[in-house]
Amino acid sequence: MAAEKLAKAAEALDVEMKVETQGSIGAENALTDNDVSNADGIIIAADKDVDLSRFTGKRVLKVGVAEGIRHPERLIERVRSAPVHGVPTPAAAGSSGRGVGPDSGDRGSGGKERSAVYKALMNGVSYMIPFVVVGGLLIAISLALGGHATPEGYAIPEGSFWESVFKIGEIGFRLMVPILSGYIAYAIADRPALVPGMIGGWIANTGALYGSEAGAGFIGAIVTGFLAGYLVLWIKKVKVPRFAQPIMPIIVIPIVATSALGLFFIYVIGKPIAWVFEHLTGWLSGMTGTSAILLGAVLGLMIAFDMGGPVNKTAFLFGAGLIASGNQTVMGMCAAAIPVMPLGQGLATLIRRRLYSEQERETGMAALFMGFFGISEGAIPFAAARPAQVIPANMLGGAVAGALAGLAGVEDAVPHGGPIVAVLGATGGVPMFFLAIVAGTVVTALTTNALIGVKERGAEAGGGANVRVPAQAGAPAGARVTEGAAGAVPALAGTPAGGTRTEGTSEEGDPKRGTRAVGAAEAAGADAEDPGACSGTATDAADAADPADAADAESESGSRPGTEVLSGYLTARTVKVRLEATDKDAAIREMAAMLATTGRVTDVEGLVRAALAREDQGTTGLGEEIAVPHAKTDVVTAPVVGFARSPEGVEWGSPDGTKARLIFMITVPEAAAGDEHLRILSLLSRKLTDAEFRERLLAAPDEPAVLRLLTDIA
Repeated sequence: MAAEKLAKAAEALDVEMKVETQGSIGAENALTDNDVSNADGIIIAADKDVDLSRFTGKRVLKVGVAEGIRHPERLIERVRSAPVHGVPTPAAAGSSGRGVGPDSGDRGSGGKERSAVYKALMNGVSYMIPFVVVGGLLIAISLALGGHATPEGYAIPEGSFWESVFKIGEIGFRLMVPILSGYIAYAIADRPALVPGMIGGWIANTGALYGSEAGAGFIGAIVTGFLAGYLVLWIKKVKVPRFAQPIMPIIVIPIVATSALGLFFIYVIGKPIAWVFEHLTGWLSGMTGTSAILLGAVLGLMIAFDMGGPVNKTAFLFGAGLIASGNQTVMGMCAAAIPVMPLGQGLATLIRRRLYSEQERETGMAALFMGFFGISEGAIPFAAARPAQVIPANMLGGAVAGALAGLAGVEDAVPHGGPIVAVLGATGGVPMFFLAIVAGTVVTALTTNALIGVKERGAEAGGGANVRVPAQAGAPAGARVTEGAAGAVPALAGTPAGGTRTEGTSEEGDPKRGTRAVGAAEAAGADAEDPGACSGTATDAADAADPADAADAESESGSRPGTEVLSGYLTARTVKVRLEATDKDAAIREMAAMLATTGRVTDVEGLVRAALAREDQGTTGLGEEIAVPHAKTDVVTAPVVGFARSPEGVEWGSPDGTKARLIFMITVPEAAAGDEHLRILSLLSRKLTDAEFRERLLAAPDEPAVLRLLTDIA
């Protein structure tokens, strides 16, 4: 998403940019040495650490992924004054050189950057997700097509084809915990930490090594990942003779760190885990005579807490152990809580898509499938990425499901959970069983999104002001911007001969030329930054509008004398509060016909073709329910802008998955395709970042009300 937003912003600003992405499928469109050499600046929009050694001597702007998605134009503006990587800032050097603003320094004037701990955690999660999805889906498919309920559990015939599929899925699940641990360690201390991290994660997940019936699960993997990473960092600092230095990273460090971490977990950390498992079982045994609602809530809390760890396993084995004695209600409580976590997290990604990355939304779909089959591990990627928000939400939903199942006396005759056991006839009280699952799922989804939303608003309020950095008065004319990514890394270089210019005003009031940037973007979950106005400044207004049309716009809009809407390019004739079209092509055609009523469009079909050709290059859906289709074509005699509102929204392929409800169409002649086109886009983008303004625009009752609101953009 960050890569796409940056690329679109560069195109809108008419700058040259190359974007390297480092997402879940690896590095794509990698920057070459020549790309970096020719670039005037680098933008890194990433939530994990990026190797900056190849950018030494270049201006580097480092921000989080969210900033790359929300404010790409501002990043292109700021990179021109970012500090040079590997070179002291002017302030540090004591010179009177050009300032880079109050938020300069290692962060590169780019707004909030993620902590090293968060980046390491997300690195582990991103590598773990494919193992969770592949393992979970293979297990679910094999159970669905080859399994059946038995008194001993939900089983697959021994020696069958589907048993082989099931075992392959199990391998994926066994590997996901070591992978999480290993790549957390790798993000902290590089390659020497990978082996101790992975082996430490395997030990954490193998309870038999430290006398526990259940491993420590993903929580144990997070612990071992950070322990391994920081242990290796500490060992690296030990001074050794020169002859021993070559073998340190491949022999000494991995062996010492792996041995120390493994023994520490087995003999120190493992003992408390085994103790917890043993005493929780005894505590639950003492609760069997209490209220069924209370017992169900407690079991639900435990099932949802660590999804395969000692607390989860204690509750599950406690319920499974009572089946043989004829008490199937306890397993019924557990069975109702087991699918709530993956179902709830999957539902959360569907309810508020903008809160989640594309990868998280895809994982959410897989989690829904796994939840149906009672595979609670489907929620682990969400819990690992946002433990403070997801785990409490999971526990609340699990408690609701368990309590309702206990209240209704739901029974489960097999040691398994999820809707699948009811479908196969292994549960009693099926309607209440499904009601308990649905209630817990909805509670989990709503609570998760509410907690993420609270964190996001807190980040916006307290994440530090996004200080606008003035442009350098002496920025070179015709500088270009090239873009790259690890998350996203853009780089700067000069507009081609005859290229258009981007002008603004520096602190001293001097005009500044546009630069071109090279940037990079990463697909990862992130918190939104302050959605303030973009820092880029606009060009001087071109005198392209017909004065008669401008006067007409004033009278039609009912605006105060002397006020124009977008320099008179948008009038009452080009505003529609209810768009009839239901798809993108029809919407563009309907808006083109509306723009033709101004007399400035000589060929409606030609305008439609130009606008659709632009869409073929990449969607103009900006997200936040906004789309800005545009066309540069000589079938338009003068710039004209239209606005239409779609009550239901039009699918526009926006990066955040929202349908476009606020649609601005910008059309300019080829001769005016530079400064005016850029100026209109800049004016619109700055105002539309204001959520309150968007809400007012959606709520405006008629065309005159819309025009009065849009005078603020003039």
